[in-house]
Amino acid sequence: MTIVSKNPMASLAATETEADSSRPPRHVAIIMDGNGRWAKQRGLPRSAGHRAGTENLRRTLRTAVELGVEILTIYAFSTENWSRPRREVSLLMRILEMVIDRELKELNENGVQIRHIGELDGIPERLQKKVIHACEHTKNNTRLILNVAFNYGGRDEIVHAVQNIMRDGVQPEDVTEELISSYLYTSDLPDPDLIIRTSGEYRLSNFLIWQGSYSEYYYTDVYWPDFDKSDFQAALEEYANRRRRFGKTDEQIDDEIHGEIHDASA
Repeated sequence: MTIVSKNPMASLAATETEADSSRPPRHVAIIMDGNGRWAKQRGLPRSAGHRAGTENLRRTLRTAVELGVEILTIYAFSTENWSRPRREVSLLMRILEMVIDRELKELNENGVQIRHIGELDGIPERLQKKVIHACEHTKNNTRLILNVAFNYGGRDEIVHAVQNIMRDGVQPEDVTEELISSYLYTSDLPDPDLIIRTSGEYRLSNFLIWQGSYSEYYYTDVYWPDFDKSDFQAALEEYANRRRRFGKTDEQIDDEIHGEIHDASA
């Protein structure tokens, strides 16, 4: 099902069967993991690792555009991260505020559309206002969509979607996968083609658990602050070598490809 977008990026919405791994993935999601271990390895405080990770985000955005990625979703702060030491949580809040203050002008000039996915409740009010302003200020940009998953949890997202479906009085027999997708934070965007996790961990950690059901996954031992352009390229090359079947057989996929080629040449 193609969801009709409410913004100028409407053409980005697509069905899974339209995906073609011979092209760069349109939507890449990254679990940016390993900041603390990166710092510990260097005898530095965890705060240094978070700041280094933030600096790397700027480089990654540039690389995503260069490599033809249209949507980038980053896991910045999960609903589970509230259980971390209060001092570290406060630091992460300050870092996001600092990034908005320092980077918003340049991101806007470079055509980046910022979106927040997650809940604003619980985030300091001043930061809430800055997040809302950043999203509103860049909403018409079309070069790259940057989804910032901050105070986000995949299960929490689904719970909110179900609650809103019930509030809207939808009958049980009318609930479909497409309907649930339309109530998610990413309702007008295609699901991620590729999900990358840095630092050598092999789990989703409650990230895009609905949207990532047919994503390709790429894991690397590189800590997030060191994840550079060559690492990003390696992930995309690995993605290009995979065949996405979406439950179909190789023969069916071959027939579809040959049919598209025939239609294009007719």
